[in-house]
Amino acid sequence: MEVIILPSSKEVGALAADAIEALVHELPHAVLGLATGSSPLPIYDELARRHDDAGLSFTRAQGFALDEYVGLPAGHPESYREVIRREFTNRVDIAPENVHGPDGGAADIAAACLAYEEAIKAAGGVDLQILGVGTNGHIGFNEPGSSLASRTRIKTLADQTRQDNARFFDNIDQVPHHVVTQGLGTIMDARHVVLVACGAGKAQAVRDFVEGPVSAACPASVLQFHPHATILVDEAAAAKLAGAASYRHAYDNKPAWQGL
Repeated sequence: MEVIILPSSKEVGALAADAIEALVHELPHAVLGLATGSSPLPIYDELARRHDDAGLSFTRAQGFALDEYVGLPAGHPESYREVIRREFTNRVDIAPENVHGPDGGAADIAAACLAYEEAIKAAGGVDLQILGVGTNGHIGFNEPGSSLASRTRIKTLADQTRQDNARFFDNIDQVPHHVVTQGLGTIMDARHVVLVACGAGKAQAVRDFVEGPVSAACPASVLQFHPHATILVDEAAAAKLAGAASYRHAYDNKPAWQGL
């Protein structure tokens, strides 16, 4: 796990975009894992800017969303399929048919989850997975207590997560109680994971999953076992890291040829 501390969310977004741009140049048919929430927005803004200003192309790429609410009607502005379209895929040249998401409206959720796992596998697996982290340490919607080997499935949202997400709705009563999410085992299959966290509200979660024990109580801690996990945080999110000086030293002296 590499931890990189940057001055602000803008720099976090730019460095994550560097990794994605390098991947797409090297592997035009790259498979990207797409996350929603506030933390990835600077990444999508920067990628859209590079598409407009420098011709960065995603025409052969594919995208797989991390998760989706259960019960929101098709086209609901806060469904994650719509959020990803609005914030990223409609702003670049990725083909709509190459953007996939879990089906939160399926009549048979279990079958839809299995089909989603198979679709990721058929695409060759995820090359780079973008992640945020919840204040309770969840990644995707794998809430505390999730199996570290879990696959795509339905989950019940924790009260804290519903409260955190209420800002996207008119009130908390509109936040669904259930979601379909890629499991921790699914996420761990990605060849490269780039997790971004910004703001003081994420500082404890960052401390817990980076420097605490690996435990289902903090689902993001499973990334300590990932062979290529890059953690990008701003100063506020890094505030509680005991090893901050060591992480800064390692990054400042990293060979340029290593990239992310």
